[in-house]
Amino acid sequence: MKTAVMTTALIATLGLGAAASAMDAITEADVQAAQQAWGEGIVTIGQAYSNGEDYRAAAAAHIEQFYAYGDHTILFKPTLASDEQFRGDFDGALSYFVGGSIEEDGGFAIAPYTNVRWENEGTIIDSDSAMAMGNYFFTTTEGEEVKVEYSFGYVQDEDGELKIVLHHSSLPFSAD
Repeated sequence: MKTAVMTTALIATLGLGAAASAMDAITEADVQAAQQAWGEGIVTIGQAYSNGEDYRAAAAAHIEQFYAYGDHTILFKPTLASDEQFRGDFDGALSYFVGGSIEEDGGFAIAPYTNVRWENEGTIIDSDSAMAMGNYFFTTTEGEEVKVEYSFGYVQDEDGELKIVLHHSSLPFSAD
């Protein structure tokens, strides 16, 4: 019951309604599929960059597919952002992924990465919204994994697809 109350409070805070009430309830498999597809999208952006293709278009398509910009308030705190640490609009997200309008952005997704692996610490589901927290690992072209901590919040769009409304990621704490 406490989880449902917390999730309902999060939905109210984000300005989300019960738009998905007529849809099937979100499952943990749905969250895992959305995570897998998001990671594959990051790899695709980097491949487009490496191949001299239109990586900006790939990044724009990625953001449109996975984030609910234009439909909901988005809370996005990227891993490598410190001067302009929050990206509440589409252009800010695009700048983070491929570089652009924000000076500190070097283009996170054009690194490139060859894989993204997820380890969920936990998932909370409340029929039309879900939250997941854990670690994801970005594999570099040298085969090394970069560990990043994340929290993602999802809602269903009118087609029942999961869209990100909360994305917070950070590098693990280091005492060094």
